[in-house]
Amino acid sequence: MILLDGKLVRDKILEELKNKINNKNISFAIIQIGNNEASNIYIKQKEKMCENLGIRFKCYKLDENIKEDKIINLVEKLNESEVNGILLQLPIPEHLNVKKIVDSINEKKDVDGLNSKNLAKLVLKEEGLIPCTPKGIMSLLKYYNIDVTGKKVVIIGRSNLVGKPLANLMLNHDATVTVCHTKTKDLKEITINADIIVVAAGHPRLLTKDMIKSNAIVIDVGINRVDGKVVGDVYFDEVCQKASYITPVPGGVGPMTIASLAQNIYEAYLLQNN
Repeated sequence: MILLDGKLVRDKILEELKNKINNKNISFAIIQIGNNEASNIYIKQKEKMCENLGIRFKCYKLDENIKEDKIINLVEKLNESEVNGILLQLPIPEHLNVKKIVDSINEKKDVDGLNSKNLAKLVLKEEGLIPCTPKGIMSLLKYYNIDVTGKKVVIIGRSNLVGKPLANLMLNHDATVTVCHTKTKDLKEITINADIIVVAAGHPRLLTKDMIKSNAIVIDVGINRVDGKVVGDVYFDEVCQKASYITPVPGGVGPMTIASLAQNIYEAYLLQNN
């Protein structure tokens, strides 16, 4: 069993980027609404990444009761400004429409890759900014020379953040893709034949050893807290005995998401400067 080390690959990607970014005036803005504890941690990580790469960073912290039009006004000002990357930190309060706000971000500055125009480009296999976690998963597989061409890939989870864009990325790389979700019947019957399984269900230890074939490749996107410990969506201690490659939690997909965000900020800068 080989551990897919996201920290190692992240560090290599960021080192390469640092040389490319050197002395370029690149800037990145996050919009945070409310004071979600997990969001605060993620924003700190993004700020640290920017600091290390020499990217100018600003976080706009807005009150959780803010009106939608005020947020969109801010986005429009940032669209017109010299800021290269804009990111809406999720989750946001329920009274706000995520899609409407994200779609107000200029597609060339949408470093989360979640704007409808960028998602459409992904489906149509056109050049655009790709959602960070799916992009990070593909980079991790590529680093370890895992070719998805012709492979049976099962993705558990159909979110707009991970499941759906990843399914399209895998299809674009000639994998045969099955997407499973909460309404899927007989999940084990589907996963047992998969060459690659990606679990992004938000359900601790959902994937167990009896659900995979020998030497399957397992990617765990889940981050859950169980008894004060961070665990994934995969029952790691069991599954690692049977898988050929597996990502740890933490230290697998998470660091790759940050690396992909850095790549997207640089790509956004290039898009805006031809």
